[in-house]
Amino acid sequence: MVDMKLVDAAFQEPDFDSLPVRAVVRNWKTNCAKKVVIADLQTELTGFKALVGAFVLRGQFRKFLAEDERNVGILVPPCVPSVLTNAALTLDRRVTVNLNYTVNPDVLNKCIEKVNIRHLITSRKVLEKFNFQPNCEVIFLEDVKAQVTKWDKVSALAFAAMPISWIYRKLGLNDIDPNDTMTILFTSGSTGMPRGVMLSHLNIGGNIKCYSDFFSFTSKESMLGALPFFHSFGFTGPLWTVLTRGMSGYYHTSPLEYRMLQRLCRKFKPTIMLGTPTFLRTYARKMEREDLESVNLVIAGAERCPAELMDEYERKFGVRPTEGFGITETSPVIAANIPKSHHSRGWEPLPKAGSCGFPMPGIKVKILNLETGKPCGVNEVGMLWVKGNNVMKGYYGDPEKTAEVLKDGWYCTGDLVHQDEDNFLFVAGRLSRFAKIGGEMVPHEGLEEALNQIIGHKAEDEPQICVTSVPDEKKGERLAVLYTELPCSPQELNSKLLEMKFPSLWVPANDSYFKVEQIPILGTGKLDLFAIQQKAKELAKNI
Repeated sequence: MVDMKLVDAAFQEPDFDSLPVRAVVRNWKTNCAKKVVIADLQTELTGFKALVGAFVLRGQFRKFLAEDERNVGILVPPCVPSVLTNAALTLDRRVTVNLNYTVNPDVLNKCIEKVNIRHLITSRKVLEKFNFQPNCEVIFLEDVKAQVTKWDKVSALAFAAMPISWIYRKLGLNDIDPNDTMTILFTSGSTGMPRGVMLSHLNIGGNIKCYSDFFSFTSKESMLGALPFFHSFGFTGPLWTVLTRGMSGYYHTSPLEYRMLQRLCRKFKPTIMLGTPTFLRTYARKMEREDLESVNLVIAGAERCPAELMDEYERKFGVRPTEGFGITETSPVIAANIPKSHHSRGWEPLPKAGSCGFPMPGIKVKILNLETGKPCGVNEVGMLWVKGNNVMKGYYGDPEKTAEVLKDGWYCTGDLVHQDEDNFLFVAGRLSRFAKIGGEMVPHEGLEEALNQIIGHKAEDEPQICVTSVPDEKKGERLAVLYTELPCSPQELNSKLLEMKFPSLWVPANDSYFKVEQIPILGTGKLDLFAIQQKAKELAKNI
Protein backbone atom coordinates (compact mmCIF):
# COMPACT_ATOMS: atom_id res chain seq x y z
CA MET A 1 0.00 0.00 0.00
CA VAL A 2 1.24 3.47 -0.87
CA ASP A 3 2.03 5.63 2.16
CA MET A 4 -0.39 8.57 1.81
CA LYS A 5 1.77 10.69 4.12
CA LEU A 6 4.52 10.58 1.49
CA VAL A 7 2.03 11.63 -1.14
CA ASP A 8 0.78 14.57 0.93
CA ALA A 9 4.35 15.59 1.76
CA ALA A 10 5.16 15.76 -1.95
CA PHE A 11 2.54 18.40 -2.52
CA GLN A 12 3.06 22.07 -1.76
CA GLU A 13 0.52 24.84 -2.20
CA PRO A 14 1.17 26.69 -5.48
CA ASP A 15 2.82 30.01 -4.73
CA PHE A 16 1.79 33.31 -6.31
CA ASP A 17 4.47 33.11 -9.02
CA SER A 18 3.18 29.71 -10.15
CA LEU A 19 -0.13 31.24 -11.25
CA PRO A 20 -0.27 30.69 -15.04
CA VAL A 21 -0.43 34.36 -16.06
CA ARG A 22 2.77 35.18 -14.13
CA ALA A 23 4.58 31.93 -14.98
CA VAL A 24 4.22 32.41 -18.73
CA VAL A 25 5.89 35.85 -18.55
CA ARG A 26 8.75 34.48 -16.47
CA ASN A 27 9.31 31.41 -18.68
CA TRP A 28 9.13 33.16 -22.03
CA LYS A 29 11.42 35.98 -20.86
CA THR A 30 14.08 33.98 -19.04
CA ASN A 31 14.83 30.25 -19.37
CA CYS A 32 12.84 29.85 -22.62
CA ALA A 33 13.78 33.14 -24.28
CA LYS A 34 15.96 31.57 -26.98
CA LYS A 35 14.34 28.17 -27.52
CA VAL A 36 11.31 27.40 -29.66
CA VAL A 37 8.38 27.23 -27.25
CA ILE A 38 5.37 27.22 -29.59
CA ALA A 39 5.23 26.07 -33.20
CA ASP A 40 2.93 24.79 -35.90
CA LEU A 41 3.66 23.88 -39.52
CA GLN A 42 3.72 27.56 -40.52
CA THR A 43 5.28 29.35 -37.55
CA GLU A 44 8.01 28.80 -34.94
CA LEU A 45 8.49 31.21 -32.03
CA THR A 46 11.12 31.39 -29.32
CA GLY A 47 9.98 32.34 -25.85
CA PHE A 48 10.93 36.01 -26.24
CA LYS A 49 9.28 36.31 -29.66
CA ALA A 50 6.16 34.65 -28.27
CA LEU A 51 6.09 37.16 -25.42
CA VAL A 52 6.42 40.07 -27.86
CA GLY A 53 3.67 38.56 -30.02
CA ALA A 54 1.34 38.22 -27.04
CA PHE A 55 1.95 41.87 -26.09
CA VAL A 56 1.24 42.98 -29.67
CA LEU A 57 -2.06 41.10 -29.68
CA ARG A 58 -2.96 42.39 -26.22
CA GLY A 59 -2.55 45.96 -27.47
CA GLN A 60 -4.62 45.29 -30.57
CA PHE A 61 -7.46 43.57 -28.69
CA ARG A 62 -7.70 46.51 -26.29
CA LYS A 63 -8.73 48.69 -29.26
CA PHE A 64 -11.90 46.56 -29.63
CA LEU A 65 -12.71 45.52 -26.07
CA ALA A 66 -14.31 47.77 -23.46
CA GLU A 67 -12.46 48.23 -20.18
CA ASP A 68 -15.19 46.40 -18.26
CA GLU A 69 -15.53 43.57 -20.80
CA ARG A 70 -14.51 40.43 -18.97
CA ASN A 71 -15.58 37.32 -20.91
CA VAL A 72 -14.08 37.13 -24.40
CA GLY A 73 -14.92 34.33 -26.82
CA ILE A 74 -12.27 32.49 -28.85
CA LEU A 75 -13.10 30.31 -31.84
CA VAL A 76 -9.72 29.25 -33.18
CA PRO A 77 -8.43 25.65 -33.40
CA PRO A 78 -5.00 24.85 -31.88
CA CYS A 79 -2.21 26.76 -33.65
CA VAL A 80 0.33 29.47 -32.79
CA PRO A 81 -2.24 32.31 -33.20
CA SER A 82 -4.65 30.47 -30.90
CA VAL A 83 -1.97 30.08 -28.21
CA LEU A 84 -0.98 33.76 -28.47
CA THR A 85 -4.64 34.85 -28.34
CA ASN A 86 -5.22 32.93 -25.12
CA ALA A 87 -2.00 34.29 -23.61
CA ALA A 88 -2.73 37.90 -24.68
CA LEU A 89 -6.23 37.95 -23.20
CA THR A 90 -5.06 36.33 -19.96
CA LEU A 91 -2.22 38.86 -19.69
CA ASP A 92 -4.88 41.57 -20.07
CA ARG A 93 -6.75 39.97 -17.15
CA ARG A 94 -9.69 38.98 -19.33
CA VAL A 95 -11.58 35.69 -18.99
CA THR A 96 -10.98 33.44 -21.99
CA VAL A 97 -13.91 31.41 -23.30
CA ASN A 98 -12.71 28.89 -25.89
CA LEU A 99 -15.84 27.77 -27.70
CA ASN A 100 -16.61 24.34 -29.09
CA TYR A 101 -16.72 24.65 -32.87
CA THR A 102 -17.94 21.03 -33.26
CA VAL A 103 -21.42 21.66 -31.81
CA ASN A 104 -24.29 22.95 -33.91
CA PRO A 105 -24.52 26.76 -34.43
CA ASP A 106 -27.65 27.14 -32.25
CA VAL A 107 -25.91 25.58 -29.24
CA LEU A 108 -22.82 27.69 -29.90
CA ASN A 109 -24.86 30.91 -29.88
CA LYS A 110 -26.64 29.81 -26.69
CA CYS A 111 -23.22 29.40 -25.07
CA ILE A 112 -22.25 32.91 -26.25
CA GLU A 113 -25.44 34.35 -24.76
CA LYS A 114 -25.13 32.30 -21.56
CA VAL A 115 -21.81 33.86 -20.51
CA ASN A 116 -22.48 37.35 -21.95
CA ILE A 117 -19.82 37.33 -24.65
CA ARG A 118 -19.76 40.66 -26.50
CA HIS A 119 -16.80 39.93 -28.79
CA LEU A 120 -15.66 36.71 -30.44
CA ILE A 121 -12.08 36.37 -31.71
CA THR A 122 -11.87 34.08 -34.72
CA SER A 123 -10.88 33.99 -38.39
CA ARG A 124 -12.89 34.10 -41.58
CA LYS A 125 -11.67 30.63 -42.52
CA VAL A 126 -13.02 29.20 -39.28
CA LEU A 127 -16.45 30.80 -39.65
CA GLU A 128 -16.68 29.63 -43.26
CA LYS A 129 -15.58 26.10 -42.39
CA PHE A 130 -18.16 25.69 -39.64
CA ASN A 131 -20.85 27.79 -41.34
CA PHE A 132 -21.40 29.83 -38.19
CA GLN A 133 -22.93 33.28 -37.72
CA PRO A 134 -22.22 34.43 -34.13
CA ASN A 135 -24.71 36.55 -32.21
CA CYS A 136 -22.02 39.01 -31.09
CA GLU A 137 -19.36 41.32 -32.50
CA VAL A 138 -16.49 39.57 -34.28
CA ILE A 139 -12.77 40.35 -34.18
CA PHE A 140 -11.04 38.71 -37.14
CA LEU A 141 -7.41 37.77 -36.59
CA GLU A 142 -6.69 38.52 -40.27
CA ASP A 143 -7.78 42.14 -39.70
CA VAL A 144 -5.84 42.43 -36.46
CA LYS A 145 -2.65 41.26 -38.18
CA ALA A 146 -3.14 43.72 -41.06
CA GLN A 147 -3.53 46.65 -38.66
CA VAL A 148 -0.33 46.02 -36.69
CA THR A 149 2.14 48.83 -37.33
CA LYS A 150 5.90 48.95 -36.96
CA TRP A 151 5.40 51.16 -33.92
CA ASP A 152 3.15 48.50 -32.33
CA LYS A 153 5.92 45.94 -32.76
CA VAL A 154 8.63 48.25 -31.40
CA SER A 155 6.49 49.16 -28.39
CA ALA A 156 5.79 45.49 -27.61
CA LEU A 157 9.48 44.66 -28.01
CA ALA A 158 10.45 47.43 -25.58
CA PHE A 159 7.76 46.30 -23.13
CA ALA A 160 8.99 42.70 -23.24
CA ALA A 161 12.58 43.85 -22.67
CA MET A 162 11.73 45.48 -19.32
CA PRO A 163 12.40 43.69 -15.98
CA ILE A 164 9.87 41.04 -15.01
CA SER A 165 8.84 42.93 -11.86
CA TRP A 166 8.09 46.01 -13.98
CA ILE A 167 6.00 43.95 -16.44
CA TYR A 168 4.04 42.41 -13.57
CA ARG A 169 3.34 45.85 -12.11
CA LYS A 170 2.34 47.50 -15.41
CA LEU A 171 -0.02 44.66 -16.33
CA GLY A 172 -1.55 44.53 -12.85
CA LEU A 173 -0.39 40.96 -12.35
CA ASN A 174 0.62 41.74 -8.76
CA ASP A 175 -3.02 42.49 -7.99
CA ILE A 176 -4.52 39.25 -9.28
CA ASP A 177 -6.60 37.35 -6.77
CA PRO A 178 -5.79 33.63 -7.30
CA ASN A 179 -9.53 32.97 -7.00
CA ASP A 180 -10.40 35.32 -9.88
CA THR A 181 -11.89 33.51 -12.87
CA MET A 182 -9.24 32.74 -15.49
CA THR A 183 -11.37 30.86 -18.00
CA ILE A 184 -14.84 29.50 -18.64
CA LEU A 185 -14.98 26.06 -20.25
CA PHE A 186 -18.20 24.46 -21.35
CA THR A 187 -19.03 20.89 -20.45
CA SER A 188 -19.41 18.44 -23.32
CA GLY A 189 -23.19 18.64 -23.23
CA SER A 190 -23.52 14.85 -23.45
CA THR A 191 -26.40 14.93 -20.98
CA GLY A 192 -28.01 18.22 -22.06
CA MET A 193 -27.19 21.89 -22.69
CA PRO A 194 -23.48 22.59 -21.96
CA ARG A 195 -22.78 24.45 -18.70
CA GLY A 196 -20.14 27.17 -18.34
CA VAL A 197 -17.57 26.01 -15.79
CA MET A 198 -15.73 28.88 -14.09
CA LEU A 199 -12.11 27.97 -13.38
CA SER A 200 -9.82 30.29 -11.44
CA HIS A 201 -6.11 31.03 -11.78
CA LEU A 202 -5.61 28.85 -8.68
CA ASN A 203 -7.71 26.02 -10.17
CA ILE A 204 -5.62 25.85 -13.36
CA GLY A 205 -2.26 26.59 -11.72
CA GLY A 206 -2.89 24.20 -8.83
CA ASN A 207 -3.93 21.34 -11.08
CA ILE A 208 -0.94 21.84 -13.37
CA LYS A 209 1.37 21.71 -10.35
CA CYS A 210 -0.30 18.53 -9.04
CA TYR A 211 0.11 16.40 -12.11
CA SER A 212 3.27 18.01 -13.50
CA ASP A 213 5.10 17.31 -10.25
CA PHE A 214 3.69 13.79 -10.08
CA PHE A 215 4.77 13.05 -13.68
CA SER A 216 8.12 14.78 -13.02
CA PHE A 217 7.71 17.07 -16.03
CA THR A 218 10.74 19.25 -16.79
CA SER A 219 11.45 22.08 -19.22
CA LYS A 220 13.19 19.53 -21.46
CA GLU A 221 9.82 17.95 -22.29
CA SER A 222 7.74 18.89 -25.32
CA MET A 223 4.12 18.17 -26.10
CA LEU A 224 2.07 17.48 -29.20
CA GLY A 225 -0.85 19.92 -29.11
CA ALA A 226 -3.72 18.72 -31.24
CA LEU A 227 -6.43 18.58 -28.59
CA PRO A 228 -8.85 21.52 -28.87
CA PHE A 229 -8.54 24.26 -26.26
CA PHE A 230 -12.31 24.26 -25.65
CA HIS A 231 -11.79 20.86 -23.98
CA SER A 232 -10.32 20.92 -20.46
CA PHE A 233 -7.82 18.20 -21.43
CA GLY A 234 -6.45 20.46 -24.18
CA PHE A 235 -6.72 23.74 -22.28
CA THR A 236 -4.82 22.62 -19.18
CA GLY A 237 -2.47 20.24 -21.03
CA PRO A 238 -1.02 21.34 -24.40
CA LEU A 239 -1.88 24.99 -23.72
CA TRP A 240 -1.17 26.06 -20.14
CA THR A 241 1.06 23.19 -18.98
CA VAL A 242 3.38 23.99 -21.88
CA LEU A 243 3.27 27.74 -21.17
CA THR A 244 3.82 27.51 -17.41
CA ARG A 245 6.34 24.66 -17.13
CA GLY A 246 8.90 25.96 -19.62
CA MET A 247 8.09 23.21 -22.13
CA SER A 248 7.66 23.40 -25.92
CA GLY A 249 4.33 22.85 -27.64
CA TYR A 250 3.75 21.82 -31.26
CA TYR A 251 0.23 22.48 -32.53
CA HIS A 252 -2.15 21.48 -35.27
CA THR A 253 -5.75 22.50 -35.80
CA SER A 254 -7.29 19.01 -35.87
CA PRO A 255 -6.48 15.81 -33.94
CA LEU A 256 -7.97 13.81 -36.84
CA GLU A 257 -5.56 14.99 -39.58
CA TYR A 258 -2.94 12.35 -38.91
CA ARG A 259 -0.75 13.25 -41.90
CA MET A 260 -0.21 16.75 -40.55
CA LEU A 261 0.51 15.29 -37.12
CA GLN A 262 3.04 12.94 -38.72
CA ARG A 263 4.82 15.96 -40.19
CA LEU A 264 4.76 17.75 -36.82
CA CYS A 265 6.16 14.73 -34.99
CA ARG A 266 8.92 14.07 -37.51
CA LYS A 267 9.95 17.73 -37.61
CA PHE A 268 9.83 18.67 -33.91
CA LYS A 269 10.03 15.28 -32.13
CA PRO A 270 7.69 15.81 -29.14
CA THR A 271 8.24 13.67 -26.05
CA ILE A 272 4.63 13.71 -24.76
CA MET A 273 1.36 13.03 -26.53
CA LEU A 274 -2.09 13.45 -25.03
CA GLY A 275 -5.21 12.06 -26.64
CA THR A 276 -8.59 10.46 -26.27
CA PRO A 277 -8.80 6.75 -27.14
CA THR A 278 -10.89 7.75 -30.16
CA PHE A 279 -7.99 9.78 -31.57
CA LEU A 280 -5.30 7.36 -30.41
CA ARG A 281 -6.95 4.53 -32.37
CA THR A 282 -6.58 6.54 -35.58
CA TYR A 283 -2.88 7.15 -34.94
CA ALA A 284 -2.29 3.48 -34.12
CA ARG A 285 -3.93 2.47 -37.39
CA LYS A 286 -2.32 5.04 -39.69
CA MET A 287 1.01 6.15 -38.22
CA GLU A 288 4.37 4.42 -38.47
CA ARG A 289 6.74 3.63 -35.61
CA GLU A 290 9.19 6.36 -36.68
CA ASP A 291 6.41 8.96 -36.42
CA LEU A 292 6.33 8.56 -32.64
CA GLU A 293 9.92 7.48 -32.02
CA SER A 294 10.58 10.55 -29.84
CA VAL A 295 7.46 10.06 -27.68
CA ASN A 296 8.15 8.51 -24.27
CA LEU A 297 4.79 9.28 -22.66
CA VAL A 298 1.28 8.83 -24.05
CA ILE A 299 -1.55 9.92 -21.75
CA ALA A 300 -5.08 8.77 -22.55
CA GLY A 301 -8.06 10.57 -21.07
CA ALA A 302 -11.69 11.70 -21.53
CA GLU A 303 -12.92 8.11 -21.89
CA ARG A 304 -11.85 4.61 -20.87
CA CYS A 305 -8.80 3.33 -22.76
CA PRO A 306 -9.17 -0.34 -23.82
CA ALA A 307 -6.34 -2.71 -22.87
CA GLU A 308 -6.07 -3.89 -26.47
CA LEU A 309 -5.33 -0.31 -27.61
CA MET A 310 -2.60 -0.01 -24.97
CA ASP A 311 -1.17 -3.35 -26.12
CA GLU A 312 -1.16 -2.15 -29.73
CA TYR A 313 0.77 1.03 -28.86
CA GLU A 314 3.32 -0.90 -26.84
CA ARG A 315 3.80 -3.38 -29.70
CA LYS A 316 3.88 -0.85 -32.55
CA PHE A 317 5.45 2.26 -30.99
CA GLY A 318 7.32 0.89 -27.97
CA VAL A 319 5.39 3.07 -25.50
CA ARG A 320 2.36 1.96 -23.50
CA PRO A 321 -0.33 4.62 -22.98
CA THR A 322 -1.06 5.50 -19.38
CA GLU A 323 -4.57 6.32 -18.31
CA GLY A 324 -5.76 9.34 -16.37
CA PHE A 325 -9.10 10.55 -15.09
CA GLY A 326 -10.53 14.03 -14.92
CA ILE A 327 -13.59 16.24 -15.31
CA THR A 328 -13.98 19.79 -16.61
CA GLU A 329 -15.16 20.90 -13.16
CA THR A 330 -11.86 19.72 -11.60
CA SER A 331 -9.55 21.58 -14.02
CA PRO A 332 -9.48 18.57 -15.02
CA VAL A 333 -7.07 15.95 -13.62
CA ILE A 334 -8.12 13.96 -10.54
CA ALA A 335 -6.07 10.76 -10.87
CA ALA A 336 -3.51 9.16 -13.16
CA ASN A 337 -1.31 6.11 -13.59
CA ILE A 338 2.36 7.14 -13.57
CA PRO A 339 4.60 4.91 -15.74
CA LYS A 340 7.90 3.83 -14.26
CA SER A 341 9.78 5.95 -16.82
CA HIS A 342 8.43 9.06 -15.05
CA HIS A 343 9.09 8.03 -11.44
CA SER A 344 11.60 10.33 -9.75
CA ARG A 345 11.00 9.89 -6.00
CA GLY A 346 11.03 6.13 -5.62
CA TRP A 347 7.68 5.70 -3.87
CA GLU A 348 5.33 6.39 -6.78
CA PRO A 349 2.87 3.55 -7.38
CA LEU A 350 3.24 1.56 -10.58
CA PRO A 351 0.30 1.71 -13.03
CA LYS A 352 -2.50 -0.72 -12.27
CA ALA A 353 -4.40 -2.42 -15.09
CA GLY A 354 -8.06 -1.44 -15.30
CA SER A 355 -7.60 1.53 -12.99
CA CYS A 356 -8.03 5.17 -13.99
CA GLY A 357 -5.16 6.00 -11.65
CA PHE A 358 -3.93 7.17 -8.30
CA PRO A 359 -5.33 10.45 -6.87
CA MET A 360 -3.01 13.37 -7.51
CA PRO A 361 -1.14 14.86 -4.54
CA GLY A 362 -3.14 17.61 -2.88
CA ILE A 363 -6.47 16.30 -4.20
CA LYS A 364 -8.73 14.68 -1.63
CA VAL A 365 -11.28 12.08 -2.66
CA LYS A 366 -14.10 10.35 -0.82
CA ILE A 367 -16.54 7.71 -2.00
CA LEU A 368 -20.02 7.77 -0.49
CA ASN A 369 -22.73 5.11 -0.54
CA LEU A 370 -25.61 6.20 -2.78
CA GLU A 371 -28.27 5.11 -0.30
CA THR A 372 -26.78 6.00 3.09
CA GLY A 373 -24.34 8.78 2.19
CA LYS A 374 -21.73 7.09 4.40
CA PRO A 375 -18.12 6.41 3.31
CA CYS A 376 -17.68 3.25 1.27
CA GLY A 377 -15.27 0.49 2.21
CA VAL A 378 -12.48 -0.93 0.07
CA ASN A 379 -13.76 -1.98 -3.37
CA GLU A 380 -17.31 -0.81 -2.58
CA VAL A 381 -18.89 1.20 -5.39
CA GLY A 382 -20.18 4.64 -4.52
CA MET A 383 -20.30 8.29 -5.61
CA LEU A 384 -16.95 10.06 -6.04
CA TRP A 385 -16.52 13.43 -4.32
CA VAL A 386 -13.39 15.58 -4.81
CA LYS A 387 -11.85 18.46 -2.87
CA GLY A 388 -8.77 20.56 -3.66
CA ASN A 389 -7.37 23.62 -5.41
CA ASN A 390 -8.59 22.15 -8.68
CA VAL A 391 -12.33 22.27 -7.88
CA MET A 392 -14.20 24.88 -9.93
CA LYS A 393 -15.73 28.09 -8.61
CA GLY A 394 -19.12 27.07 -10.01
CA TYR A 395 -21.33 27.20 -13.09
CA TYR A 396 -21.67 30.63 -14.68
CA GLY A 397 -25.13 32.08 -14.08
CA ASP A 398 -26.41 28.88 -12.48
CA PRO A 399 -26.19 29.13 -8.68
CA GLU A 400 -28.83 26.42 -8.14
CA LYS A 401 -26.92 23.76 -10.10
CA THR A 402 -23.68 24.92 -8.45
CA ALA A 403 -25.24 24.40 -5.01
CA GLU A 404 -26.34 20.90 -6.04
CA VAL A 405 -22.81 19.70 -6.78
CA LEU A 406 -20.66 21.77 -4.38
CA LYS A 407 -20.96 21.00 -0.67
CA ASP A 408 -18.47 22.50 1.81
CA GLY A 409 -15.75 22.60 -0.84
CA TRP A 410 -16.44 19.05 -2.03
CA TYR A 411 -17.53 18.49 -5.64
CA CYS A 412 -19.89 15.65 -6.53
CA THR A 413 -18.49 14.25 -9.78
CA GLY A 414 -21.49 12.15 -10.84
CA ASP A 415 -19.11 9.19 -11.29
CA LEU A 416 -19.55 5.85 -9.57
CA VAL A 417 -16.19 4.40 -8.56
CA HIS A 418 -14.48 2.09 -6.13
CA GLN A 419 -11.04 2.40 -4.54
CA ASP A 420 -8.84 -0.61 -3.88
CA GLU A 421 -6.52 -1.30 -0.94
CA ASP A 422 -3.72 0.66 -2.67
CA ASN A 423 -5.97 3.73 -3.13
CA PHE A 424 -6.26 3.31 -6.91
CA LEU A 425 -9.57 4.43 -8.40
CA PHE A 426 -11.70 2.28 -10.71
CA VAL A 427 -14.58 3.90 -12.59
CA ALA A 428 -17.82 1.91 -12.73
CA GLY A 429 -19.51 4.56 -14.89
CA ARG A 430 -21.40 7.83 -14.83
CA LEU A 431 -24.50 7.89 -12.63
CA SER A 432 -26.35 9.09 -15.74
CA ARG A 433 -25.33 5.80 -17.38
CA PHE A 434 -27.14 3.67 -14.84
CA ALA A 435 -30.79 2.67 -14.76
CA LYS A 436 -32.52 2.22 -11.42
CA ILE A 437 -34.84 -0.73 -12.00
CA GLY A 438 -36.86 -1.97 -9.08
CA GLY A 439 -34.41 -0.32 -6.71
CA GLU A 440 -31.34 -1.94 -8.31
CA MET A 441 -28.62 -0.01 -10.18
CA VAL A 442 -28.12 -1.47 -13.66
CA PRO A 443 -25.09 -0.17 -15.67
CA HIS A 444 -25.65 0.83 -19.28
CA GLU A 445 -21.98 0.50 -20.23
CA GLY A 446 -21.55 -3.09 -19.07
CA LEU A 447 -24.55 -4.17 -21.12
CA GLU A 448 -23.38 -2.07 -24.06
CA GLU A 449 -19.95 -3.72 -24.04
CA ALA A 450 -21.54 -7.18 -23.98
CA LEU A 451 -23.86 -6.37 -26.89
CA ASN A 452 -20.96 -4.98 -28.94
CA GLN A 453 -19.03 -8.16 -28.22
CA ILE A 454 -21.95 -10.32 -29.38
CA ILE A 455 -22.42 -8.44 -32.67
CA GLY A 456 -18.65 -8.27 -33.30
CA HIS A 457 -18.44 -4.48 -33.29
CA LYS A 458 -14.92 -3.03 -33.33
CA ALA A 459 -14.16 -0.10 -31.02
CA GLU A 460 -12.67 2.00 -33.83
CA ASP A 461 -15.81 1.75 -35.98
CA GLU A 462 -18.82 4.07 -35.86
CA PRO A 463 -21.17 3.25 -32.94
CA GLN A 464 -23.66 0.60 -34.00
CA ILE A 465 -25.54 0.04 -30.77
CA CYS A 466 -26.05 1.91 -27.49
CA VAL A 467 -27.95 1.45 -24.25
CA THR A 468 -30.02 3.99 -22.35
CA SER A 469 -33.08 3.95 -20.10
CA VAL A 470 -36.58 5.38 -20.21
CA PRO A 471 -39.23 5.92 -17.50
CA ASP A 472 -41.38 2.94 -16.48
CA GLU A 473 -44.52 3.17 -14.34
CA LYS A 474 -44.00 -0.17 -12.59
CA LYS A 475 -40.24 -0.36 -12.03
CA GLY A 476 -39.19 3.29 -12.21
CA GLU A 477 -37.02 2.82 -15.30
CA ARG A 478 -36.44 0.23 -18.00
CA LEU A 479 -33.64 -0.38 -20.46
CA ALA A 480 -33.81 0.69 -24.09
CA VAL A 481 -31.39 -0.14 -26.92
CA LEU A 482 -30.84 1.93 -30.06
CA TYR A 483 -29.13 0.25 -33.01
CA THR A 484 -28.34 0.93 -36.65
CA GLU A 485 -28.13 -2.71 -37.73
CA LEU A 486 -28.08 -6.12 -36.06
CA PRO A 487 -26.76 -9.48 -37.31
CA CYS A 488 -29.50 -11.28 -35.38
CA SER A 489 -32.86 -10.63 -33.72
CA PRO A 490 -33.32 -8.97 -30.31
CA GLN A 491 -34.55 -12.33 -28.98
CA GLU A 492 -31.28 -13.99 -30.02
CA LEU A 493 -29.24 -11.16 -28.48
CA ASN A 494 -31.11 -11.53 -25.20
CA SER A 495 -30.58 -15.29 -25.21
CA LYS A 496 -26.84 -14.72 -25.58
CA LEU A 497 -26.87 -12.20 -22.71
CA LEU A 498 -28.51 -14.79 -20.46
CA GLU A 499 -25.91 -17.35 -21.58
CA MET A 500 -23.25 -14.85 -20.50
CA LYS A 501 -24.83 -14.97 -17.00
CA PHE A 502 -26.38 -11.50 -17.14
CA PRO A 503 -29.18 -11.20 -14.55
CA SER A 504 -32.63 -11.17 -16.16
CA LEU A 505 -33.16 -7.69 -14.71
CA TRP A 506 -30.24 -6.48 -16.83
CA VAL A 507 -31.65 -7.86 -20.08
CA PRO A 508 -33.80 -5.45 -22.15
CA ALA A 509 -37.27 -6.51 -23.24
CA ASN A 510 -37.49 -7.79 -26.81
CA ASP A 511 -39.64 -4.80 -27.78
CA SER A 512 -37.16 -2.31 -26.29
CA TYR A 513 -34.73 -2.53 -29.23
CA PHE A 514 -35.22 0.40 -31.63
CA LYS A 515 -33.66 0.85 -35.05
CA VAL A 516 -32.31 4.33 -35.90
CA GLU A 517 -30.45 5.74 -38.88
CA GLN A 518 -27.48 6.88 -36.79
CA ILE A 519 -26.34 6.75 -33.17
CA PRO A 520 -26.06 10.37 -31.92
CA ILE A 521 -22.47 11.35 -31.13
CA LEU A 522 -20.73 14.60 -30.13
CA GLY A 523 -17.88 16.30 -31.94
CA THR A 524 -15.46 14.77 -29.43
CA GLY A 525 -16.47 11.28 -30.53
CA LYS A 526 -18.38 10.57 -27.32
CA LEU A 527 -21.96 9.33 -27.33
CA ASP A 528 -24.50 12.15 -27.11
CA LEU A 529 -26.29 10.67 -24.10
CA PHE A 530 -28.95 13.37 -23.94
CA ALA A 531 -29.95 12.97 -27.60
CA ILE A 532 -29.86 9.18 -27.25
CA GLN A 533 -32.22 9.21 -24.29
CA GLN A 534 -34.59 11.70 -25.93
CA LYS A 535 -34.74 9.52 -29.04
CA ALA A 536 -35.39 6.41 -26.95
CA LYS A 537 -38.21 8.14 -25.05
CA GLU A 538 -39.82 9.15 -28.32
CA LEU A 539 -39.60 5.63 -29.79
CA ALA A 540 -40.79 3.95 -26.58
CA LYS A 541 -44.00 5.99 -26.32
CA ASN A 542 -46.13 3.38 -28.06
CA ILE A 543 -44.96 0.39 -26.04
